[in-house]
Parts: sequence; C-alpha cells; structure tokens
Amino acid sequence: MSRLSDFPITQKWPPKDPDVIQLYSLPTPNGVKVSIALEELELPYEAHRVSFGTDDQMSPEFLSLNPNNKIPAIIDPHGPDDTPVGLFESGAILLYLAEKTGRLIPNDPIGRYETIQWVMFQMGGVGPMFGQFGHFYKYAADKVANNPYPVERYKKEVRRLLGVLEGRLRDRKFIMGEDYSAYSIADIAIFPWVRGLSVGYDAADVLGLADFPSVQAWVERCSDRPASVKGFTVPPEA
Repeated sequence: MSRLSDFPITQKWPPKDPDVIQLYSLPTPNGVKVSIALEELELPYEAHRVSFGTDDQMSPEFLSLNPNNKIPAIIDPHGPDDTPVGLFESGAILLYLAEKTGRLIPNDPIGRYETIQWVMFQMGGVGPMFGQFGHFYKYAADKVANNPYPVERYKKEVRRLLGVLEGRLRDRKFIMGEDYSAYSIADIAIFPWVRGLSVGYDAADVLGLADFPSVQAWVERCSDRPASVKGFTVPPEA
C-alpha cells in the first residue's frame, strides 16, 4: 500500500490491490460514467461504495480527495511519470483515462477538441439541467405540488437539450461518427443521463422521449455494450 498511503481516503476504504486504480463512486448517472469507461478500456480497478445514506461523501477521508464532496473520484497509482494521482469531476476523469490509454478519443487535434466540447456540453448542460428536472419532478414533487413552475422550467430545458442531441445523432450512430469505432468519452459522458430520464426518473412520457427517436436508439446502442451492462452495477450493493 506504499504507493497510496499518502492519500487519507485509503484509511476509510483500504485497497485490496494498491497497484490498480481505486474508484470511489455509486451507480448514479455521474458515477457510472467512470465505471463504464474503465470497463471499456479494460483497466484494472477496485471499486469502493461511497454511501450517501451514511454521508460517506462528507467524511474527512473522502473530502481529502474531493473537497466538493461529490462522486466519482479516483486514485491512479500509476499516473503521469508513474506517480500516483487523485482526481475528481467525472469529465476530468474521463479525459484523463482516454489520454492515459489513447482510446475513446480521436488522435487528431480537431476530433479531440470536438469530443471534449461534447463532454463539456454534458458537464455544463445535460447533467445540471437533467438533475434539476429529476429533483423537482420526482424527489421533491411534494414540495412543489402547488407550483408547476420548477418542473415546467426544467422540462422545457431538458427537451431543448434532447433536441440538440437529436440533431447531432440523426445521421450517426455515436456522437463522434457513424462507425462503431467512433464511440468515445462523449457518448459515455452523456448517455447515462439520458437513460436516467426513464430508468431513474420514470419521466419518459411526461418528457415525450418518443419525440427523439435518434436519441433513444443511441441510448439503446450505448446501454447494450457489455462494458455498460457491467458499469451500471458498479460499485455493487454491499
């Protein structure tokens, strides 16, 4: 454990194999982005469950790695120059893993930046807006029962963002292209959030997801990949 002993988080979640990537997460739309990428890249890793029920994300050990108290976070014992590195923010982690392996991101500079822009589209738009919709539509429905404004506001924005994706995916299988080799961190960043509208929020009808057939077909393609099927369940229930 010598390579990881300088990270206080390992005191709460001791690694069984300190020579592999340590993942601290939950199977949420943000969390599974990283587990799916790790599975796609076939990188050895060890998953640790950060339980919101016991406020693990607020523990001093977790905050030592991510002061923003959000999942996911990772430690790679073999970072740049073989130096251990700890990272938080799922978009940053996806970019790091892609560049570490030279996979899931185009090699040409234009393609690389185009991929990054779609990752930022998720980080700045899809994640926050979809999350706010889900909060008011499902988790805080009782608090806004007499005020339709929050749900309608975020419903409108979710549909706008889905329209952007529909336009992008109308003539291609994945965000970055038609060929199956075009699958990238842009897809991995976005599709779990779109999938969550149905699987997590039970909002397919209220959002009219049938209006976005290209998006729905893309989500199915991404979800059916073996790495996605496995990544959806990481970390497993204790």
